[in-house]
Amino acid sequence: MKNSDLVVDYLKRSHSRIRALQVLYQDQNWADVMRESQEVVELVLKAVLRHIGIDPPRVHDVSDILEAHQQLLPAGVQAELSQIMKISRSLRRDRELAFYGSEDLTPSHFYKEADAKEALGWAQFVVGLSREIWSEG
Repeated sequence: MKNSDLVVDYLKRSHSRIRALQVLYQDQNWADVMRESQEVVELVLKAVLRHIGIDPPRVHDVSDILEAHQQLLPAGVQAELSQIMKISRSLRRDRELAFYGSEDLTPSHFYKEADAKEALGWAQFVVGLSREIWSEG
């Protein structure tokens, strides 16, 4: 599969997941909104890396790689890089906790609407930035 095919695939999947996130949000499933928001952001950021010719590593937060190659990034991504990095790191931190919980934490009780609203907004923001490369993919 060509890199450009993967870029388009990642972007299509991220756009579909935004719609799924809205259903999870309507169902007040705050923990799953957190987890899925992270996955949306990860897909878009890996599409951006593939777009600039970098095979992304199999990690959930690619902020450091984006930063190291910022001069190659599309202008819109460059302009928002510090915010993108903050979003990616923050959602990555909650990824497993939102899905599995821990011995003393149940995800559905821990995450609140405000958390989910912020995560959904972040995912929508990052997907919005992907429009710059969508037609080029």
